[in-house]
Amino acid sequence: MKKIKIAQIGTSVYSHGNDIFHTLKKLDDLFEIVGFCFPEKEREKFPEKMKDFEGYPELSLEEIWSNPEIEAVAIETEEIYLTKYATMAAKAGKHIHCEKPGSQDPEAFENLIRLAETTGNVLHFGYMYRYNPFVSELIQKVKNGELGDIISVEAQMNIFHSKEFRQWYDTFTGGVTFFLGCHLIDLILLIHGMPEDVIPLNCSTGKDGVRTEDFGMAVFKYPNGVSFAKVNTTEVNGFSRRQLVVSGTKGTVEIKPLEEGVPEFLFGMKTYQKECSLLPIRDNGVTVSSDVFSRYDSMMTAFAKYVRGEKENPYTLEYERALYKTILKACGIS
Repeated sequence: MKKIKIAQIGTSVYSHGNDIFHTLKKLDDLFEIVGFCFPEKEREKFPEKMKDFEGYPELSLEEIWSNPEIEAVAIETEEIYLTKYATMAAKAGKHIHCEKPGSQDPEAFENLIRLAETTGNVLHFGYMYRYNPFVSELIQKVKNGELGDIISVEAQMNIFHSKEFRQWYDTFTGGVTFFLGCHLIDLILLIHGMPEDVIPLNCSTGKDGVRTEDFGMAVFKYPNGVSFAKVNTTEVNGFSRRQLVVSGTKGTVEIKPLEEGVPEFLFGMKTYQKECSLLPIRDNGVTVSSDVFSRYDSMMTAFAKYVRGEKENPYTLEYERALYKTILKACGIS
């Protein structure tokens, strides 16, 4: 089958740009990398990130936009520039994989969504947990009604970040809720639906004198319960306590940790799931572990299927619009 010709635009120091480029190289049965572009002086700002791009042509934006053979682009700039370059790509008629969640300019994001609606091309965002094997199964169980009515979703994405990293959160209103909490809000909406109200509770831990919102918290109110998203970036061993707990009237599912590194595999991960039914009260449930998976392989494979028309993107533009607005509310942006 013909490979998808793709170019990458940008990378950054804290997000997934290099990981995505590595994944495109790995999935060489699906993608042919035509080149890359660094439009925001990434080469000067992030010299430590350049090695992965060696051996591939560095192109200008115009060379990418004007080349009809380049079907798709991966937008992996710093977050504040994502919507800007995704909009350019949409105007150029490209299929787009874009790092999550976009800039904090609601008008610009809405313009991007409308462009994608007009062109009919794929606009796909990098919410990687959608493609976690147990999360995917859980979402399907919820859709099938296997857990009954959902009462609550508890989503945590904790980690221990450096002082410098946490100072960078000042880039965004809502700090780490915008940067990492967006992943959790995505899962809450996919499982519990749209909330009646969103209550932001973001704050600063004050650790190391940092005053940014490095502790992200938001509560989502529903007619039948409450869900929450939490990100503590000063939590020792926080990565191993990332978890998703879904409680329904017919059962509870806990995925913890959401990811566990498997050192012998590059980007290799595995996860664990515990499922409990109604009875007995002291039911210890059934715990299973996943096979080893790569964080980005299934996500970019799905993107390829959407581009080729082999599968319809289940995450509609209307859903992405609603998710983005909910993320902004969780960040305290009305």
